[in-house]
Amino acid sequence: MKDNQTTMHQADTYQQTNDPSADKIDLTDQIRLVREAQGGSREAFCSLYGLYKDNLYRYALYRLCDPTQAEDAVSECILAAWRDIGRLRSHAAFGSWIFRILHNICAASIRRDIAARENLGSICYDSWDTISDDPALAVELSEALSRLSDEEQEIVLLSAVSGLTSREISEITGLRPGAVRSKLSRSLSKMREFLS
Repeated sequence: MKDNQTTMHQADTYQQTNDPSADKIDLTDQIRLVREAQGGSREAFCSLYGLYKDNLYRYALYRLCDPTQAEDAVSECILAAWRDIGRLRSHAAFGSWIFRILHNICAASIRRDIAARENLGSICYDSWDTISDDPALAVELSEALSRLSDEEQEIVLLSAVSGLTSREISEITGLRPGAVRSKLSRSLSKMREFLS
């Protein structure tokens, strides 16, 4: 447990001190960092965390509609990823792998909270403030998203909020990349139709 707390502290320290403009990394560097993390380098793992932390949190916030639950989900995800990074076979797939972990954690959290939620498919209006400073637009976006099925919402959020490709989304959802692109296109069309 102490090792996990140390890793989370290092990751939090990295988050607080790292320059946000350095959020981009090329695939070669990511592969190197994954290999180093698999070899036990906490610094390399913290660097990987730093690349994905904002999108992980945004994704969890949109899915769970609660900042505290989102933070808890991301923390649980990071601890699970650190614990299981040795099982990652494709070093280049780190991004989709860590989002798959978070996807599963959020799904489990939603299942636990299903009795307390009035409308499982709705998205909190407050969550949209990171996309728009216009409260009316935030409400409209939330309403448009809530009209989609859970699967459609998931695909839109993974694409628009997390910036994942159709291939990465397919690894998370189990759908083929072509099906992801098709569902994303139809979902965005539904949202545009509602917003027009």
